[in-house]
Amino acid sequence: MKISSVCDETWVVTEGAAGMENQCLGLAERLTSPVRTFRITLKEPWRLLAPQSFGNAFDHLDRNSDQPAPPWPALVIGCGRQSVPISRAVRRASSGATVTVQCQDPRIDPKAFDLVIPPEHDELSGPNVFPIVGSPNRITAGRLTEAKAQFADRFGPLRAPRIAVLVGGSSRTHGTVDPKAATRLAHMLFGLASSHGIMVSTSRRTPALSAAVLKNSLETSGAVVWDGSGPNPYLGMLAWAEAFVVTADSVNMTCEAAATGRPVHVFPLENGRRKAKFFQQSMTNRGITRPFTGTIEQWSYPALNEAERAAERIKSLLDARESATDMRCEGRA
Repeated sequence: MKISSVCDETWVVTEGAAGMENQCLGLAERLTSPVRTFRITLKEPWRLLAPQSFGNAFDHLDRNSDQPAPPWPALVIGCGRQSVPISRAVRRASSGATVTVQCQDPRIDPKAFDLVIPPEHDELSGPNVFPIVGSPNRITAGRLTEAKAQFADRFGPLRAPRIAVLVGGSSRTHGTVDPKAATRLAHMLFGLASSHGIMVSTSRRTPALSAAVLKNSLETSGAVVWDGSGPNPYLGMLAWAEAFVVTADSVNMTCEAAATGRPVHVFPLENGRRKAKFFQQSMTNRGITRPFTGTIEQWSYPALNEAERAAERIKSLLDARESATDMRCEGRA
């Protein structure tokens, strides 16, 4: 295959969902190249066919989508079904010079990419598959230090120890934070409010009624419940928390809390599928999480930093590709 030249950039290609984008950025930001983010949308019927693709995937992009164009990058990191055709199209357009990395199970043969980084609970294997615990994220010591200073006025006055409560929502695989679950969680948190500072962050997936239940139930408890207005205090909560309560539906938030090395209590939900239970059990087996029963415990473990481990694997791929290119160039000299 002819090897083309590429620019020194990393492209992050996703459908724009925050959880997917953060996984890719968590890897890209640990590398040295400039990062460009592409939020792409395929036209029908190509959107429904993804991750399968036919013809030129660039022609299938919606007009409101970001439009990738040459010069092609040294690296593409993608996540999500719609990203797959575009990552593969970049690889072809660069004559194989672009290294392609896909987060999560791409739902096609992993050999279509240079590297696939799925969570262990997807149980995907192959010579170019690099499974990790949970999902990569953007949490670093430096970002936490900055966030602690930024939100000192908001969270510093709260009673210590401070508990960050990270609430997810609807999920196909991990159960749902419905109003019944929200009521149960709020009752347990209210019981802690007299001895702990409570910081609650809901997510885009949290049903509006469930978010209202939490806000209204904790209104007189002294808890800080983010209502979506003003700067997002999520990183500040991670930085100020001495312990966490995370709803069982969110792999990303569980891993982000675990990146701090502080105790992570998991609030159980009904109807979680086998993969969800696999992930939760693996986190418990590693000494990272324990079930939330209404009390806060203290324990320690090495902070989870799978993004750094995966980034090192990507660096080795880039180094190998660069060495191979140099050898070809020397051979032509």
